[in-house]
Amino acid sequence: MGKLTGKTALITGAYQGIGEGIARTFARHGANLILLDISDELEKLAYDLAGRGYRCTVVKADVRDFAAVQAAIAQAKERENKIDILVNNAGVCRLGSFLEMSEEDRDFHIDVNIKGVWNVTRAVLPDMVARGDGRIVMMSSVTGDMVADPGETAYAMSKAAIIGLTKSLAVEYAQSGIRVNAICPGYVRTPMAESIARQSNPEDPESVLTEMAKAIPLRRLANPLEVGELAAFLASDESSYLTGTQNVIDGGSTLPESVSVGI
Repeated sequence: MGKLTGKTALITGAYQGIGEGIARTFARHGANLILLDISDELEKLAYDLAGRGYRCTVVKADVRDFAAVQAAIAQAKERENKIDILVNNAGVCRLGSFLEMSEEDRDFHIDVNIKGVWNVTRAVLPDMVARGDGRIVMMSSVTGDMVADPGETAYAMSKAAIIGLTKSLAVEYAQSGIRVNAICPGYVRTPMAESIARQSNPEDPESVLTEMAKAIPLRRLANPLEVGELAAFLASDESSYLTGTQNVIDGGSTLPESVSVGI
């Protein structure tokens, strides 16, 4: 038996990147999966997981649309009668200087990274409260609450907000048997990181990823499956006394005080 055997987990933004890593890790630990994404390509992941013998339900919804989220969850619950674990993973990042960023790009971050998390949590939480049990894992970032790079104001703002939401929900629903914890990844080798690299240097994006790795004490980007293992821990009984926490997984990237000082 795995640490998540008998549990049903809803994972948003499950199609690729960290979401896919979490889905694959949760499946290996025994969870039944509800995968939610806006992409039609999600079926490919579900087909692969089902072929490996894992129980998997796919629902499509835009997390910005509360009614669509509610309908998707209702659809999923026709097969899975409860959701034990929610992983709020769906997120976006577009680089742009503060003075030049359009209101559209600003609101895109707010709508997906903040309102999207709010919407899905709002849709799932009532049943958790009614049962007196639930685990919510929030995908924040080291960016925003701990560090930031130029051009990340909107993204940093949105991810810092998730820390506040995590702590508030953890306090508000602790007596309802619900634990809420956040993961704060550094750079993970995902389509999002690759997109950031292309935005930073369209002519040679791989060089950006190489420089990212050089600044990390472990000298590499994370694998999405490594983030999945942390999420599985936070979603399992192994973390039964943790709530309201920020869990950094960054290969030590936030440790150096300077990249130019030292022996």
